Amino acid sequence: MVTLNRIYTRTGDGGSTRLATGEPVSKASIRVDAYGGVDETNASIGMARLHTGSDAELDALLERIQNDLFDLGADLACPEQHDKPAWEPLRIIPSQVERLEQEIDAMNGRMEPLTSFVLPAGSPAAAALHVARTVCRRAERKVVELMDVEGEIVGQPALQYLNRLSDLLFVAARRANDDGRADVLWKPGATR
Repeated sequence: MVTLNRIYTRTGDGGSTRLATGEPVSKASIRVDAYGGVDETNASIGMARLHTGSDAELDALLERIQNDLFDLGADLACPEQHDKPAWEPLRIIPSQVERLEQEIDAMNGRMEPLTSFVLPAGSPAAAALHVARTVCRRAERKVVELMDVEGEIVGQPALQYLNRLSDLLFVAARRANDDGRADVLWKPGATR
């Protein structure tokens, strides 16, 4: 359980922060940027949920995902180490990725196949979910960038989770557009 008695600590005033391991790092660290991107994704989903309340099932799904994103932030804030740590860090696990896949398949199974790319538009919920999807893709790119740094270790399920989540947010946006019937489709070359 997390207990926060003080919100400000002043430790970041010099441009540094601490990872979950207690290790001090620059706030410009790629690891901090990666879990910051996960936090942005979470906040974007929170904004989208302002418009999904009429769909209780979708709203509950997004709330569970927001909780998962805190798990993912905790995962990224505690670098994997070659030595076994004194405590068991929280990690994203394959079953969390598999659950996203099942939810994508269930939502997508209700919709007609796409005939064109979808513009990020339609209902307020759909537009907000598309914003969350693009923020999620940016977070995914930051995690890949972190994984490309020699010596940095990130569990594969963490990256897989973000990859599936952006797909889920796309399908959720279509769901919010009357199961895709109200999608705004791209018309190639239409404005020439």
